[in-house]
Amino acid sequence: MVTLINTQPKTSSTARLTIQTLEIASNTTAMRCLDWDRDRFDIEFGLQNGTTYNSFIIQGEKLALVDTSHAKFRQLYLDLLTGLIEPTQLDYLIISHTEPDHSGLVKDILDLAPQVTVVGAKVAIKFLSDMVHQPFNSLIVKNGDRLDLGAGHELEFVSAPNLHWPDTIFTYDYQTQILYTCDAFGMHYCDEPAFDEDLSLIEADFEYYYDCLMKPNARSVIAAIKRIGKLELATIATGHGPLLKHHRTELVNRYQQWSQTQTKTETLVAVFFAEDYGYSEELAIAIAQGVLKTGVAVELVNLNDTELQFVRELVSQARGLVIGMPAQSNSEANTILNTILAAASGKQSLGLFESGGGEDEPIYPLRNKFQEIGLTEAFEPIIVKNALDQAINQVCDEAGTDLGQWLTRDRTVKQIKAIDNSLQKALGRISNGLYIITATKGEISSAMVASWVTQASLTPLGIAITVAKDRAIESFLQIGDRFVLNVLEEGNYQHLIRHFLKRFPPGADRFEGIKTVPANNGSLILAESLAYLECEVTSRLECSDHWIVYSTAQTGRVAKLDVLTAVHHRKVGNHY
Repeated sequence: MVTLINTQPKTSSTARLTIQTLEIASNTTAMRCLDWDRDRFDIEFGLQNGTTYNSFIIQGEKLALVDTSHAKFRQLYLDLLTGLIEPTQLDYLIISHTEPDHSGLVKDILDLAPQVTVVGAKVAIKFLSDMVHQPFNSLIVKNGDRLDLGAGHELEFVSAPNLHWPDTIFTYDYQTQILYTCDAFGMHYCDEPAFDEDLSLIEADFEYYYDCLMKPNARSVIAAIKRIGKLELATIATGHGPLLKHHRTELVNRYQQWSQTQTKTETLVAVFFAEDYGYSEELAIAIAQGVLKTGVAVELVNLNDTELQFVRELVSQARGLVIGMPAQSNSEANTILNTILAAASGKQSLGLFESGGGEDEPIYPLRNKFQEIGLTEAFEPIIVKNALDQAINQVCDEAGTDLGQWLTRDRTVKQIKAIDNSLQKALGRISNGLYIITATKGEISSAMVASWVTQASLTPLGIAITVAKDRAIESFLQIGDRFVLNVLEEGNYQHLIRHFLKRFPPGADRFEGIKTVPANNGSLILAESLAYLECEVTSRLECSDHWIVYSTAQTGRVAKLDVLTAVHHRKVGNHY
């Protein structure tokens, strides 16, 4: 039975939101929040046919909810949910991943059902703790773990990192043969039919969604498909769009084919970590996120759950290797380390880290062995002696970015040379001021030279800056973050430019030897700047290899009224 609730009429000023419920299998209910008029999704890509946010109830002897919904559906969703179940009877809330369009109502569920146990990957539970800011019962699961709800509903969890967030898990119900996949195999397509009945209507949106979200993580797609290959599937219950039932095999095969084509030409970094040992997984993910900023693919490999043949094949294909040291007592992981050593070649780049578990395999003997083979070290070994903190995360992020930039240096040079010479020169005639952006988060500060800066609005007073995706400071410029725009002085800027254009090692102090003054917003003002503006980020727009970051100016001051801003004139316009 399908129930469709129209909640708002479609008008020029109000988006149409509806909710649909239907039983998709024995004791299994889908709640589909239909967002008919959404035309853009998190700045990533435009939508032609709206989208849906799908959530599921599984009733065994125990009661489980798989994912929630977007915050825009808060009251509608909660009214529907409380009409279907008694929240105080809810045993488990399974989080496929923590992106807000699926976990935006987790805090509301916790308020209604404080007894519930939140089930998710280790990283997902950590992310949720930072999101909801309150204690909750949790159960961390990894690949192959099972949870018995009773009445035949035995759930198995499948690790699927990077599809498309690092904390993603799939959930398989042996009773109904339904695989809950959240973003994977989904699409932004809003319509009343809940299943993939007419392939011709959805296949364009299905491929567009893959290209935008899954293609950058094609190897992770292949790994996930391999892991679900042993499961007998009746339905794939996706987080967006129709559920896959009628054309399930065909659409999964398309993912496989597209991903295999993509992985033949991409640059790859293999990141090895030991799950549940020290901070290995968290450090691996932070390094991987830095690598991904540079457009390089990443394969995360758990040393505790992989096969030697897969490791050999992966190492032979990878341009970069990052290895987290396992425990000395972990004989299986140490066998894999020897396999990596045997398969590595002198053409590869290397990064090593200790995971802080207390009895890590010694890092320097392994480092020496790789150096004897001829691998190039992309960053100094990262060694964790204390509890994981923001500083270590930043070091890992910057180390990953350094590795990715090193691996793509030849590609960057080719791109610079590829543009038409006359177009290069014409673009270069666009002049820009010279600025240094400084930003602080907690105990960590960063800075960059900027020339793509402009005032963008009068009410409120706003400015726009452009930052390359692989800049270390990019993670300091998220919505809600604050920074200082330091305006440089004509004739008195060269030494500052030289200093901040240096290549800093991961975690290095960007401000050593530079006189600064603390700003009201917590960032740093350069004492030699001509003027400064304290700003807060309010929105971001993705533009290929850069982000356009719009912010409102909170306060500012000019140090010298009769002095001009330094101006940058480029010879060509296709690189800095």
